[in-house]
Amino acid sequence: MRPLYRAPSGIAFRSREELNQQYDIEVSVPDFGAYAEQYVGESARARDELTCHLDVSYGPTLDERLDVFPGEPGGPVVVFIHGGYWKSLTSAEFSLVARGPVARGATVVIPTYALCPRVTIDEIVRQHRAAVAWTYRNIANYGADPERLAVVGHSAGGHGAAMVLDTYWADDYGLPQDLVRGACAISGLFDLRPIPYTFAQPDLQFTADQVMRNSPILNLPESAPPLLVTHGGLQPAEMERQSVDYITAWRAAGLPGEYWPRPEFNHFDEIMALTEPDSELTERVLGLAKG
Repeated sequence: MRPLYRAPSGIAFRSREELNQQYDIEVSVPDFGAYAEQYVGESARARDELTCHLDVSYGPTLDERLDVFPGEPGGPVVVFIHGGYWKSLTSAEFSLVARGPVARGATVVIPTYALCPRVTIDEIVRQHRAAVAWTYRNIANYGADPERLAVVGHSAGGHGAAMVLDTYWADDYGLPQDLVRGACAISGLFDLRPIPYTFAQPDLQFTADQVMRNSPILNLPESAPPLLVTHGGLQPAEMERQSVDYITAWRAAGLPGEYWPRPEFNHFDEIMALTEPDSELTERVLGLAKG
């Protein structure tokens, strides 16, 4: 029987059930609800305790808004693109990731974006790019240095970070082509070809052309800043496969990149290190902002 999907590394999936076991990340942990509560509670606490500017508009639609958590004057900038399978969540559930970088002097920007099926994946990617362009143009007004800007994304946000790297900033935005100094993709989804065969497709409604256009592994940039690809080890094997295949293709294209597996983390606790100013993840992200 012909497989529904065969990965570049050779693994084949012959049923939707096989793919759902790999891509339904919520069932990969014993109590997803506990992580959801932690995200909400810790994010509310971060907004209460940190200086922040909430719901700042970065584009013409109501969904295009972002939260700014200022760091020290002249400090670097970290744009964090949240996950949620392109169909759920907002910046409000991820304020917690500002804690570590802000404590180290960085300004953190967390955009919200429109979700499927109300918009397409093409529009979501456009909004990611618009948020980064807005940040470069405006973040000096919040005291940060736009010339030291890193983009970080988790899960579907890792896909967003990768797509941001494949942007014609000079041609499309009139901005420096090297405005992003470095990027970190945490358990990103870089090959969208298996996704239409999963439980998420009724919400996502990905078409074949959208999948091809928006799979980072199929659309590598000609040049790019350093990319850090990392993932927790306590999650379905496809999360590792997606990262390994992508960083392999990235390096084969002559692009600068590093692969950093973190075997002790699952899909939901792997970003908690960004709440800690002295964690290795925070340290590496801030290093990327320096270019």
